[in-house]
Amino acid sequence: MRGARVWQLPAVVALLVAASVCALTLGTPYVPLYRLPAALLDADSTLSGIVVGELRVPRLVLALVAGACLGAAGLVLQEALRNSLAVPEMLGVSSGAALGVAAPLVLSVSLPAAVQPLLAIGGAALGGGLTLLAAGLGRSPSAVLLTGAAVAAALQAALLVLMVMADQLDLQLIYRYLLGSLSARTWEDVTGLWPWLLVAVPALVLCAPVLSVLRLGDEDAEALGVRARRARFAALAIAVVLIAPVTAVCGPVAWVGFLAPHLARWFNPAADAVRWLPWSAAWGAVVVAVADVPARLALAPVETPVGAWTALLGVPAGVALLRSGDRRPAGLRRAGGSGAVGPAPQGARAVSLAPSEKEAR
Repeated sequence: MRGARVWQLPAVVALLVAASVCALTLGTPYVPLYRLPAALLDADSTLSGIVVGELRVPRLVLALVAGACLGAAGLVLQEALRNSLAVPEMLGVSSGAALGVAAPLVLSVSLPAAVQPLLAIGGAALGGGLTLLAAGLGRSPSAVLLTGAAVAAALQAALLVLMVMADQLDLQLIYRYLLGSLSARTWEDVTGLWPWLLVAVPALVLCAPVLSVLRLGDEDAEALGVRARRARFAALAIAVVLIAPVTAVCGPVAWVGFLAPHLARWFNPAADAVRWLPWSAAWGAVVVAVADVPARLALAPVETPVGAWTALLGVPAGVALLRSGDRRPAGLRRAGGSGAVGPAPQGARAVSLAPSEKEAR
């Protein structure tokens, strides 16, 4: 797997450059590559400059930031719950955030745009909190995942009720929002995410080493001094802060948090959560940026939601990565039975072997 690890950086860079060039040049008007620097410098003086500088660049930046947040959040959830299928869509987090944003629109409650991230965070915290409480305060990762699927289904049913209550115009807006869209996003939407990132990024840095311990199992984590339930709650809180502001701006962009962590693990299966985290964020940015190109151009001049393309591409690709991980030697598979790959840290492996050594004596 050393070769796959070597190819990870070139693959990420090549895909990001290709997606960025396509995002900035293709469309109406078409901007040739040699005119792109001039269009970026003349953002307020020409038609091409206005389109590139005020529409395409903020859309590209938002796609990268949103994808990075969703990719990192997906890894946090999967590692904390020791299950490679633990994604925001199956834990009530994305559905709760979408419900928090869609409800005021249907109920004709006029709120400033700055309040929408708070509503999304409240809805996401409600969905995730209900999942953990119904699953016995996060006692069992498997129970959390199964309960999360039920909570997500209930929240989606509430969204359907809201859609029935909405008039035709609101229904179109809600439908497009629920599929995840980057259409007509501006610099104001991008700048609205930075305060939340200033909170989430330091928390991610502190959380990553704990995730490497949590994937060993609750008993081994307790032996290493980590309180598993509190750590799981903290991981969910970090995931909420990452997912909810993105959902408030773009809607629930589906299955990015599923595919990005699996790509990071596939390229470097012998690593741990500390090394997977930045790569998962990078792959999340790649997935959304690449998916936004066909979303914008496939049925031009009509735009399709980017969430439809991430789901269309992300689910089969993620399943293929899972199947390829299952075929690897047992020594490369992760401890904890999550289905992801990568060996346990040496210190933690020594702790897990201690009971059997005592029995042998």
